[in-house]
Amino acid sequence: MKKLIILGHGTGGTIIATKMRQKLPESQWEITVIDKDWQHHYQPGWLFIPFGIYTKEDCIKPKTKFVPPGVNLVLDEILGIDPDKKEVKTKLETFSYDWLVIATGCRIVPEEVEGLIEGGGWGQDIHNFYTLEGALALREKMKYFDKGRVVVNIAELPFKCPVAPLEFSFMSDWFFGINGVRDKIEIELVTPLSAAFTKPVAAEILGNICKEKNIKVTPNFQLAQVDSDKKVIKSYGGEEVPYDLLVSIPPNFGAQCIIDSGMGDPMGYMDTDNFTLKAKKYDSIYIIGDAANVPTSKAGAVAHYEADVVADNLMREIDGQPPRPDYDGHAT
Repeated sequence: MKKLIILGHGTGGTIIATKMRQKLPESQWEITVIDKDWQHHYQPGWLFIPFGIYTKEDCIKPKTKFVPPGVNLVLDEILGIDPDKKEVKTKLETFSYDWLVIATGCRIVPEEVEGLIEGGGWGQDIHNFYTLEGALALREKMKYFDKGRVVVNIAELPFKCPVAPLEFSFMSDWFFGINGVRDKIEIELVTPLSAAFTKPVAAEILGNICKEKNIKVTPNFQLAQVDSDKKVIKSYGGEEVPYDLLVSIPPNFGAQCIIDSGMGDPMGYMDTDNFTLKAKKYDSIYIIGDAANVPTSKAGAVAHYEADVVADNLMREIDGQPPRPDYDGHAT
């Protein structure tokens, strides 16, 4: 029996498990998905929790609901990968594989920014909406916030869902408006980008919308540290931006198991062929979604577009054919 192992049961891992179960006969191939969390998180929903639009229950479902028939789901923590032995080690077991798909996503690492969590402001006047817990805590902070400076800060690139900080800024304008306190609140988007967004045409349009909504955009801000006592964020160039409520988009790193295995770049992302989505340094491994270092957005939509290429190339290689460079970096 041949074995396909998929690491991660988020958007990318779920799609690949479904597609490959349709392509590979159960009599010849065992497909196993490994993930430590029983909950499937609808991550785009986290953005709506601080505004009271979505609840926790709206954003989580049991992962068993999304496991295709004929696919094994293993709930266990992935500790590491040995690409030479073709093995995946978890806390409870060691799994061998013939082919491996890495769909371990990425995570926030606020500890990478000096003062972001160790100064005492994290969870008090500093919040995030990139985790479920963070979004729920921010909801409590936003509920009765009625005056002061709200600063939405992108710490560094890359990060999940490039448009989300802008969406949060626009929704804040709406939220404080319907609560009758918008005239008492300043909203500022502080970003390392040269404009409000990445694409020039969109950046111009979105920048004008920010002006219309009285949302200040501070570009080219390279975050160096946070001083939670003074309530300011500081750049490497010496700029300071004060806040009353800091909504942080912290640095995003790849999965710890990738770092511990010595397989990723310094930020824990897999070195991935931009066009075939195969691991550059390792045989029999493909990468999908946020775990890859391909130059495109880290978003669920990207994983959807990548899935067809990964599934087709897996089948081509299983059939003894070379992979095709079909991925064009497409993102919605």
